[in-house]
Amino acid sequence: MPQSAHSRSWIIALSLLVALMLTAMPLPEWAVNWRPAWVAMVLIYWCMALPDRVGIGISWTLGLLLDVQQGTVLGQNALGLAVIAFITLKSHQRLRVFPLVQQAFLVCGYILLFQIIVLWIKSMLGIPPMHWSYWMPAFSSMLLWPWIFIILRDVRRKFKVQ
Repeated sequence: MPQSAHSRSWIIALSLLVALMLTAMPLPEWAVNWRPAWVAMVLIYWCMALPDRVGIGISWTLGLLLDVQQGTVLGQNALGLAVIAFITLKSHQRLRVFPLVQQAFLVCGYILLFQIIVLWIKSMLGIPPMHWSYWMPAFSSMLLWPWIFIILRDVRRKFKVQ
């Protein structure tokens, strides 16, 4: 890998850090249930765009950081993000050619899978099932996906991240 491509890895790290910060950002009470899955969306983008640079190891580490940030059981978000990264890596060539609307529906499905994994882990720990609003982040993420994709693609092209 050329030195110039290695030196631009900070763009990927910065975008993931911004996603973690957006996840921690306080929202008004009415919007809390609609908080998009920022970390999952940014991870899906980078796994799709640069599958040889962003993979399961980064997703696991990112999930552990998310667990620490949210004060959840260590490994809960890590497992969910690793599964999403695995699926995205396996289908990244097909996912790239889909129109943005179809990608948005797939991102919604991936985030629903992430939420099912987290809910499964919580149920094994004896935490009662969530209210129906637990599923809203998948739909808000679906609505935001086209903009996230376009913004990250433009940043990747501007800084020539390969």
